[in-house]
Amino acid sequence: MFDTRKIFSIASGADFDQAALEVFRFQAEACTPYREYLELLGIDPAGVETVEQIPFLPIELFKSHRVYSGSLPPQQVFTSSSTTGQIPSRHYVADLAIYEEAFTRAFELFYGPVQKTAVFALLPNYLEREGSSLVYMVDALIRKGGGGFYLHDHEELLRDMAAHSGPKILLGVSYALWDLAEERPGPLYGTIVMETGGMKGHREELPREEFHRLLCDAFSVPSVHSEYGMAELMSQAYSSGEGLFRTPPWMKVIVRDLHDPFGRLPVGSTGGVNLIDLANLYSCSFVQTQDLGTLYTDGSFRIQGRISGSEIRGCNLLVQE
Repeated sequence: MFDTRKIFSIASGADFDQAALEVFRFQAEACTPYREYLELLGIDPAGVETVEQIPFLPIELFKSHRVYSGSLPPQQVFTSSSTTGQIPSRHYVADLAIYEEAFTRAFELFYGPVQKTAVFALLPNYLEREGSSLVYMVDALIRKGGGGFYLHDHEELLRDMAAHSGPKILLGVSYALWDLAEERPGPLYGTIVMETGGMKGHREELPREEFHRLLCDAFSVPSVHSEYGMAELMSQAYSSGEGLFRTPPWMKVIVRDLHDPFGRLPVGSTGGVNLIDLANLYSCSFVQTQDLGTLYTDGSFRIQGRISGSEIRGCNLLVQE
């Protein structure tokens, strides 16, 4: 059994690298799709001596394979949102306590104790389906710090937020925040407005800067925060404005060359986003996403959008069409 205290006590780059290599060796044996992927690549896990040599599993495999490293049945299966006809990703979670520790520690790193911050959530499309890891996380934060879920009752939402005198976050999927901004604009003093993305299929897509400016003007807030997470990950990155994200210490972003899925780009370049999430202990911690991003020298990053279908997404040797 891997000692999860190593993951959440990481304090330096050397600590991260050591933990990442230990997790890699464990998952290279315990996670069948990852083991098969490494075999197809001709990679012997025993010969991987640095983090830079670790291959990343294409995120599409969470749709077609059981990406799981646990020895016992999973406690929960989280699923991604998907449009009609699409196959959702499935993330098998062996230990919910690890997920709860990961999202609690990450939240507190950027926003302070969860018991002191109320979360008012506008997540209608997530609440209307089962298996959302975001709803699970937000529900836990609400139970600890106060707030609540709201579907389409903007009047009740604004009334409850106004009645709360302490620190508070209005957390919403993008299109729901836009609806609120149009229907009930007005100052939200003492409130952090945080979007989680999710405009596709509901409203027109706007550049992030334009969308955030729209929300800032409607709610009289200086900036719009963002949360970056996905069903395939146990951890989240946060932005306090301008779309610049930062990760907790057990999470790391690497940018790959779109034309060479095993090639890393230098800091400041834009390419495909690879993520190491060590809290993904019992699935796969090394995930090649379909997001396009830019990494900076301090480890922060921006998401520039999605990689288009015409661009090379990586060496998806196990993906079943």
